[in-house]
Amino acid sequence: MQVWDLVGRLGGQLRVAPSRGVLGWDMSAALVMARALGVPGVAVAELLPAIEALMVTRINERLEQDHG
Repeated sequence: MQVWDLVGRLGGQLRVAPSRGVLGWDMSAALVMARALGVPGVAVAELLPAIEALMVTRINERLEQDHG
């Protein structure tokens, strides 16, 4: 549950390229935020990359539909 809380707080930490869309989260900021929230580093390292990949795919699909 702590990782999902972290994911919900990462909305402002997106890395975006104007011509390519969303690239992912700023992982340095994500790790600092996780540490501040007391989220176990092992959980962040295991789960966040997979969640990030899905998030990037879905957001970019939505952007393409909206602006394609």
